[in-house]
Amino acid sequence: MEAYGKILLIAMPAFLVLVLFEKWFGWHIGKDTNRSSDMISSLSSGITNVTKNVLGLGITILTYGWLEEKVALFHIKTTWLTYIIAFIAIDFAGYWVHRIQHKINFFWNGHVIHHSSEEFNLACALRQSISSVVNIFAFLLLPAALMGVPAKIIAIVAPLQLFAQFWYHTRYISKLGVLEKIIVTPSHHRVHHAINPEYIDKNLSQIFIFWDKIFGTYQEELAGAPPVYGITRPAKTWNPIKINFQHVWLLIRDAWHTKSWKDKLRIWFMPTGWRPADVAEKYPVEHIEDVFHFEKFNPKTSKGLITWSWIQIGFLLLLVGYLFGNIAEIGNPDMFIYGVFVFLSVYAYSELMDRNRYALLWEGFKNIFGILIIYKEKDWFGLDQLVPHASLFLIAYFIFATFIAGWFVNRHEKEDRKLSIA
Repeated sequence: MEAYGKILLIAMPAFLVLVLFEKWFGWHIGKDTNRSSDMISSLSSGITNVTKNVLGLGITILTYGWLEEKVALFHIKTTWLTYIIAFIAIDFAGYWVHRIQHKINFFWNGHVIHHSSEEFNLACALRQSISSVVNIFAFLLLPAALMGVPAKIIAIVAPLQLFAQFWYHTRYISKLGVLEKIIVTPSHHRVHHAINPEYIDKNLSQIFIFWDKIFGTYQEELAGAPPVYGITRPAKTWNPIKINFQHVWLLIRDAWHTKSWKDKLRIWFMPTGWRPADVAEKYPVEHIEDVFHFEKFNPKTSKGLITWSWIQIGFLLLLVGYLFGNIAEIGNPDMFIYGVFVFLSVYAYSELMDRNRYALLWEGFKNIFGILIIYKEKDWFGLDQLVPHASLFLIAYFIFATFIAGWFVNRHEKEDRKLSIA
């Protein structure tokens, strides 16, 4: 956990700079693909995901180390070739994990957040799951285990393979010639994120596109079919924590409501999107049929709310950076208390972005929680030693943030009343 946190201290600022650069570039050329609310939602999703991972909030049913120990036919010497073999093995496993997530109802819940943005940009690459807490897919690394690739090599290569998937989430790079035949490019991945019927569940590869070509899931980006992004059951919220659990909550409700015991059991393992017939008829859900004629989620906002939301996420990023850089010193159980604060922060300010009237309650609860932490610890997890009087500043900020949230909620309610009267 500590080592991963240190890596993220480098990766997070780099990703943020690239996301902001893409925003500037789009503005500069007059073709902006980054809506501020959508960007903040995506970045917030990234914050929750990396916090979950650094805190180790996951269970691995089958570890690669155990698999290697039990099934290795031989052990290869650690050379540059070992790293290449590990990279290819991880990419092969990644393709199949990705395919399973797209094809089976239950596993889609662990991936839906990544597709939930109705835009396509570098920020949406950071929409990663917090709901996938159980890893059952280590068996897909069987080829590497059989060859005896050391677990420490897998541990090094896996984050690199993950980070290498960031760059191709953009609309500003067109087709890349011969590279289109070898690696996943922005053109390939635009197809993957599209909800056009001809594009759905295509281009599931992560780094090497040839997996799709071998296993029959490849689709070229067509000039006459511009990709339309999102999910066919739109999320309709900027709150990434809610998005993470929308699909599984629908499955739970459908399993409860259906009269068929067979459907109660099989709904979890049916193709993604399948619903029992009796439930689908009685409890319809919104589904986009015409991808070229639907209204994107875009609740009324203001420059003031956007500015305040950027301040909130910027402040949170600083606190998350402190957590990752000092997780060993913060220790257990304080690091989990810190994690709760991070999740509450994301939930509170994204509810305010949604214009939810209960946003003030969430903001107030988060800020009271923060003040109680300082009262109990007499400090913010040791931050005062690095920045004198930081705790006093935090208390002032928590109080100020509560009043700001109240002002926005009151303003939104007045605006909504005017609209209802009109």
